[in-house]
Amino acid sequence: MIARRRADGTDVLIWKALSENPLATNVAVAEKTGLSRNTIRARLDRYEREGELKPFERRIDPAMLGYTLRAIVLTTVKQRQLDEVAATLRFVPEVIEVLGLSGVADLLVQVVARDADDLYRVAGDILGTDGVKRTVTGLVMRNMVDYRISPLLRSSRPS
Repeated sequence: MIARRRADGTDVLIWKALSENPLATNVAVAEKTGLSRNTIRARLDRYEREGELKPFERRIDPAMLGYTLRAIVLTTVKQRQLDEVAATLRFVPEVIEVLGLSGVADLLVQVVARDADDLYRVAGDILGTDGVKRTVTGLVMRNMVDYRISPLLRSSRPS
């Protein structure tokens, strides 16, 4: 496992302010947190450089682009072909996330589709990928709990 830097109190203050208002300016974050603008700018630069902030595209709803169906494709892969399969799936535009798993399957592939026929095609593309042994597809009916970090920030005890 890669050793990662742990958040400190300054990080938590900045992230709380940004989670409340993601489009806040550096000046607004400085005012909200009581930190200097230079501190805010330096921290934001470091977060970007170290990959601690996720891309803006995570906030775009695929349904706005016509992809109204979302599905999870649990994928079992032939031994030692995990990296190759994941690399190939990067080229399927409808694949919006791939997570490596242990247990029930090797990969959890989140996909979007325009309709049922499109989902059938996308699922077939995944199954047809060299190295994939089998897939199980489940249609996402609705979000029960959206991706969130704010509860962690509120309960955070930075080092």
